[in-house]
Amino acid sequence: MKINNTFEYLSIGLPEDIQRRKIYGDFEGALRLIDLRLENQGTSYPLRQCLTVQKEIIRRLPNDYPYTKEEALEIIKTKVPDFTMDEFDVLIDTNQVNWIYICGKMHIFAGFFSTLCKTNHDFAKRAGISLSGSESDLTEPKHSSNMRSKLKTDGSFSNRIRMKAWIKLKDEHFKPGMNVKVHLPIPADCDEQSDIVIEEIYPANGHIAPSDAPQRTVCWQETMKENHIFSVEYSYTYTASFHDTKVEADVIAASAQPDFDIEEKQPHIAFTPYIKALAESLTEGVTNPMEKARIFYDFITLNMRYTFMPQYFVLESIAEMCARNYTGDCGVFALLFITLCRCVGIPARWQSGLVAEPDFVGAHDWARFYVAPYGWFFADPSYGLSAARSGNEERRMFYFGNIDSFRMIANNEFQAPFTIDKDHWRADPYDNQYGEFESDERGFDSCDLSYDCEMIKYEVL
Repeated sequence: MKINNTFEYLSIGLPEDIQRRKIYGDFEGALRLIDLRLENQGTSYPLRQCLTVQKEIIRRLPNDYPYTKEEALEIIKTKVPDFTMDEFDVLIDTNQVNWIYICGKMHIFAGFFSTLCKTNHDFAKRAGISLSGSESDLTEPKHSSNMRSKLKTDGSFSNRIRMKAWIKLKDEHFKPGMNVKVHLPIPADCDEQSDIVIEEIYPANGHIAPSDAPQRTVCWQETMKENHIFSVEYSYTYTASFHDTKVEADVIAASAQPDFDIEEKQPHIAFTPYIKALAESLTEGVTNPMEKARIFYDFITLNMRYTFMPQYFVLESIAEMCARNYTGDCGVFALLFITLCRCVGIPARWQSGLVAEPDFVGAHDWARFYVAPYGWFFADPSYGLSAARSGNEERRMFYFGNIDSFRMIANNEFQAPFTIDKDHWRADPYDNQYGEFESDERGFDSCDLSYDCEMIKYEVL
């Protein structure tokens, strides 16, 4: 079995003695006990697969939580000198700061300060941090509101986008003569994207995946004599079409709803007892699938809090975690929406890639759902949540049913393999937005790599 196919066993869970050590942050002890179980020939195959994944999770987990409370407070004080530990404790107690135990001592998530600046406007103001564009909840970019208005008026909005992405192994990890396999995401063929042109790749011998690959990439396999970047430049036309979610209930009632894309996908799209109870309680007495999907969207966008997340590799049950913690990021919210929809028989799918705005490029995830006889609709709970925080109800509801034109879609499936698959652990086993890099010896984590994607040209058609 390919190593990246073992994640479906993650939901089995750890034996209690190992779980206790993991929760306390005794990672060395947990790894030692995992090795003892793996050496035992009597350990069942499913548990063995779960332990193999958990071993890599535990290895990576401390990297996302580098700061003690005292160190985190000092980071805040560089911007807010009079900030106190009592104030920091309030942020922790109200679940605004992510943390774990390491050797029994609280350690703070690496992205805690950025999260506070993005989602706590009073904190950002006190820290003198002013966010703009897609990074801000307070001010929507003019090009976004103009696009939305034109889309509603004309029914569609198209733009031509050209971007360049690159990835490079950090010099300290490079060894001359190493054999590498490198992936970079590229636009996939779908209803919204057309006229896709791979303008240039470097080195020129990269393998371009089929246009309909579930997670589309260009892949290089090379014996590297010297360290260098791998890059791809591409262009495509993106057309957003307006979808009216004010549909006729009797038309839906008379239509047979399809049975595709309604299954579980362990470990994250799972119909746990809590997910089932939550879906049932939210939609009690509701039969219209469009209304059910709207209820799920409202539940997320009106109740959740945005937070930057650790790498998805270390998360164990994303949809249920979000439903319990009421926190997450774009992918976490999308997975909860997809899981709730599927749980009540509404087809739902993952989609992801990049936000591709004229002055901003960044990773992003969202969802699609299907209501017969009308077809596929979009849902972007993260953007809806942002609109709710800024009090923009019209924008919040736009992202139920619709999507903007500032996207690059590389991935049409969650937890899908590449056309040329990796032999070692992926940096992200579920999605691909900035690329993957491996040698004969191991797969490299995102912290081992340098990567970026930049807008070359943006043109409204």
